[in-house]
Order: sequence, then C-alpha cells, then structure tokens
Amino acid sequence: MAGGLSYTIDDLNDLTQAQIYGKVLNELGRKRPEIVCLTADLAKSTKVGDFFAEFPERSFNFGIAEQNMMTAAAGMALTGLKPYVSTFGAFAAMRACEQVRTDLCYPKLNVKIVGTHAGLSMGNGGTTHHATEDLGILRTFANMTIVVPADGFETAKAIEASADYDGPMYIRVGRGFEPFVYESIDYDYKIGKAVRMREGKDLTIIACGVCVLAAIEAAEELEAEDGVSAGVINMHTIKPLDKEAILEAAGTKCIVTAEEHNILGGLGGAVAEVIAEAGLGIKFKRLGVPDVFSVIGYPEDLYAHYKIDMAGIYDGVRELLGMEKIERDDH
Repeated sequence: MAGGLSYTIDDLNDLTQAQIYGKVLNELGRKRPEIVCLTADLAKSTKVGDFFAEFPERSFNFGIAEQNMMTAAAGMALTGLKPYVSTFGAFAAMRACEQVRTDLCYPKLNVKIVGTHAGLSMGNGGTTHHATEDLGILRTFANMTIVVPADGFETAKAIEASADYDGPMYIRVGRGFEPFVYESIDYDYKIGKAVRMREGKDLTIIACGVCVLAAIEAAEELEAEDGVSAGVINMHTIKPLDKEAILEAAGTKCIVTAEEHNILGGLGGAVAEVIAEAGLGIKFKRLGVPDVFSVIGYPEDLYAHYKIDMAGIYDGVRELLGMEKIERDDH
C-alpha cells in the first residue's frame, strides 16, 4: 500500500506506465471528489477509461479539441476542482501550447497534464506523434513543473504526489511495457529531488525516463569491462531542477546526460545551464535525439539508433573519456 491508497506492488507489476496512471487516478478519485478527468477523444489510449466509467459526472471528453480542453480545465480549476488532463505528450505540448502557457501557467492554476505516449514510445506512429520537443517547450513556461518518471512505480509516486502539489504540472509517461527500474514503490520520492541510483567516482550519468535503466546497465558494464566507476542519477523532475545533485555530480571527472528527447532544451540543456552558471570546468556530453526530426520505427530500435540504449550510453561515455572505440554485437 502507498500513501493510504489500496493498490499493491502486485497490482502494478504487469501494467504499463499509462495503465498505472489510470489505476492510481481512479484510486485518488475515490478519495478526492474534487478530481475531474478531461481527455480529447483518447480515454482508451491514455488509460483513463475506468475513471470515466466509475465517475461519469466528473469525466469530460472534448473530442479532438485539445485547445478547448486546456481552457476548460482552467475554468474548472478556478472553481476549486483538480483537473487531470489526459492526452498524448506531443498534443499537450504543441497542439495546445498557447492555452497551456496562457490559461494554465500564467495564472498558476492547479491543473495536471499527463502526457502519455511521450518521447519515442509512439515509434510506429511517426514523427508527428513523437514527443521529442515537449520538455524544451514546457520548461520555458513560468510556474510549470515537469516530471518524467523512470518507470511504472515512479509513475504511481508522481501521480500520487501531484494531488497535493500546487500549480500546473506536466507528467510525461510512455506507451508500452517499459522495464521497471525500481523493485518496489517503497522508496523516498519527492518532486524536485533527484534520486541517486548508483555511486561512482569517475563520472556521473544523469538520466530521466526510460534512459534511467539504460544508464544503470551502462554503468554496470563500464565497471565490469573497463574498470570505470560511473554514478547514476535519476533526474525525474526536470523543473524545478535539483541543482544540488548536479553540483555534487560535478565532483566527478565528467557528466553525461541521457534523455528520450531532443538534446536541445531538455534535460541536457538544463544540466548544462547549471554547470555553466556555476563556472565549472568539466567534461560534458548530451545523449538524446540530435537536432533532427526523429525517424519512424519500433521504440527499441529508435533508442539504439539515437544511442540512448545501454550500448549507446556505454559508447558515449567511453568516447567522452577518450577510450578506444570497440565493435559491439548489440548495436
């Protein structure tokens, strides 16, 4: 049990991140009558169908009209309700961009946007459905909080914590059966506070979302194959950023960031800003989608293509350290 809610670890083990979001939202809905759910013809895809079935009077489908949905959510928040807006990450950040900025963030309204199918997880849906700019766009909006859970357990933590968190928030989750990073939901979680996943004295990999597990696996291989001690930080909150964790990581020889996002404007850019403003001279590398529109393919293939899987992070670290390039069978 977590936070007084009735779900268990066994309930979550076989669910996707989006399904876990739907389950936890349902649990919150039973205890908090002020929670309402809005979607834009995507209740089934974003896994809030159970909320719609159990609380029809608190559920609203706007059709394919994301801009109207965000503005309506603002109005509901002004009456004291707590709207959870469910749509694909790409649509939340781009199709309804102006409404998120002006209607939600400007007045700092208590609306939670859950962007599912984010990053490259909608691989075969094509570039139009890939959310690889969402963090960069929404990070520039004043009053916006941005959370990128590493797995399903952390999604549960984030949704639960969001219910008592003031102001607009974007929670970015995937689509499919992303592997679990944590063994259970029994760990300390706080919005805005990074989680140290692995200690290391030679370098630090700072990752978010699906890249956290890949970073841990890469760090383990670096130690086993090369004797390199790599620490890993799960920067689950992109804004407000845990600057203290970044400055602590700068005590190692170099920092590598890994994210399922364009390298411009996301986690890598945010970490670089902290390092530069602190006047630190440290080797630094950003791993993510380069400044291109992402290609189409299965998510796992795209992670490999853009070198944000285990092998890609491993090679990126070795390159930064000036180590000889090796041929691998798992690329």
